[in-house]
Amino acid sequence: MIIDLPRFLDAERPLWVELEKMLDAMEIDGSRQMDLQQTQRFNYLYQRVLSDLGRIVTFSSEPETRRYLESLTARAYAEMNESRDKSLRFTMFKWLFSDFPRVFRKYISYFWLSLAVFAAGSLFGAGILAVDPGSRYVLEPFGHAYMTPTQRVKDEESGNSDRFSGEHASFSTALMYNNIHVTFYTFVAGITYGIGTLILLFYNGIGLGAIALDYVNEGQTVFLLGWLLPHGVIEIPASLIAGQAGLLLGRTLMGRGDRHPLRVRFRLVRAELALLVYGSAMMLVWAGIIESFLSQYHKPVLPYSLKITFGLFELVLLVAFLAMAGRRAKPDSTP
Repeated sequence: MIIDLPRFLDAERPLWVELEKMLDAMEIDGSRQMDLQQTQRFNYLYQRVLSDLGRIVTFSSEPETRRYLESLTARAYAEMNESRDKSLRFTMFKWLFSDFPRVFRKYISYFWLSLAVFAAGSLFGAGILAVDPGSRYVLEPFGHAYMTPTQRVKDEESGNSDRFSGEHASFSTALMYNNIHVTFYTFVAGITYGIGTLILLFYNGIGLGAIALDYVNEGQTVFLLGWLLPHGVIEIPASLIAGQAGLLLGRTLMGRGDRHPLRVRFRLVRAELALLVYGSAMMLVWAGIIESFLSQYHKPVLPYSLKITFGLFELVLLVAFLAMAGRRAKPDSTP
């Protein structure tokens, strides 16, 4: 029984902080191994915090302290009962092909919100262009407004069949840098409690919607699909996943319905935020390569049917990967 609560907190808090620092170090470096003395100290601290938790639960006036101790004991228990090979826990391969899709599914609701806002922006851009065709000079990015779709198709199809010869590496690198740069801003904008992320998603959708309607209106739908699908089916979802991370960051900062301190809330999701950003960046690397080596080549060099088929094949693989990768096999129920 605790007689003097302030004295109890002052005496025990240094031990809690010590255990928290040890856990932070383990989570940052998954391959870290403790010697016998460190292991004994870790076990002592765990038992001490567990005992303190049992004593503090009787104080209804200390809900934050109780939740803090519950979080510490849960993390320590997980580390003590970890059965996987820690030297392999944080490899890039595992991050990308197991942890990334698992975290994506865990926060899938934020992805759907990201997609909905982006789609709303696309519809808005297309609607404005349909009402006012002259708005293309304001809505369409990347210089599209200064050449009609028909003019661009004619120019692309009559151009040099190998106009990027010797420049693929630099061109794809520039694409990767630009796309990752924009995507990172979409994530970081989440520090505005998600509002900035929502604005950027809506804004990016406006340009795509206006460009798409412009090409469709001039009968260049096949060219549009052949140009966008090979890299767009990866690039656009990557941007939406960055938006998903930004919205998760905003939700964490807001803390609505969660009485944990901000420091605790952020610590619980920081690894997952890093996974979402890392995964979207890797997707953009692939999209940059495809845009440089495939998307920029048009008929007669490459038939549009081939490019469209390739893009749809990528989309099917991406959906299957995000839906299935990282799922643990169900244990065999056979006795």
